[in-house]
Amino acid sequence: MKQPIDSIVIIGATSGIGRAVAERFAKEGVRIGIAGRREERLRELQERYGAERVAYRVMDVTQDDAAERLVELCEEVGEPDVLLYASGIGRQNPELEEEMEIGIIKTNCEGMVRIVDRFINWVKRNPAYNDKHRAHVAVISSLAGTKGMGPAPAYSATKSMQSAYLVALAQHIRMYHIPVTVGDIRPGFVATEILNPEKHYPMMMTVEEAANHVTRSLVGRKRVTTFDWRYRLIGVLWRMIPRALWERMTFVRN
Repeated sequence: MKQPIDSIVIIGATSGIGRAVAERFAKEGVRIGIAGRREERLRELQERYGAERVAYRVMDVTQDDAAERLVELCEEVGEPDVLLYASGIGRQNPELEEEMEIGIIKTNCEGMVRIVDRFINWVKRNPAYNDKHRAHVAVISSLAGTKGMGPAPAYSATKSMQSAYLVALAQHIRMYHIPVTVGDIRPGFVATEILNPEKHYPMMMTVEEAANHVTRSLVGRKRVTTFDWRYRLIGVLWRMIPRALWERMTFVRN
């Protein structure tokens, strides 16, 4: 069932898709809470749209205090209808640099769990949420989570983990009757800061195009969103490739 979005909290709103979605909702008059590591970018959004419309917290999702900062932000926004986890890093790592792989895992996996779980537990204790007012939790994962990809092991694995975690959360929420719905948003290649601009990526989308898809997914509270139709087709085809064959497809690189 669709519910209007009067307020939203976006984690990872300093750049990329998270930033574009934040600006879109702010322009529409939605009360937004934004978080990220770069305070100057957060403050710029608040100054542009006004403190009555935009609240922010400086946050590093890999740090323990991120969960408390999230609660502070939610309380300032006031029972947000949607939480969007847009924080994420990803790099191709042909040298398997350990620090890089671990950093990706900390942000994409540990950070996501820290934020999403704290929000759901906060909703459980908040009487403003019930069967008629459910919160929606959405995570921007990736089509890369469909298969393990040799050039970017940690990135593809963390995106697979995110999708699997959301499946488990959806079941958990039904088991314990929690007033939350979950969404898994799976883009393909989007021209954000995490991509190496020197490389050529097929079917590249602009950030604005991606934000259109994400916004529609949030408004419709979609369980799974893969955009666009070309990437949906690729996802189907990838799933049909046997593991033994996929592991020998060493030409799959970018």
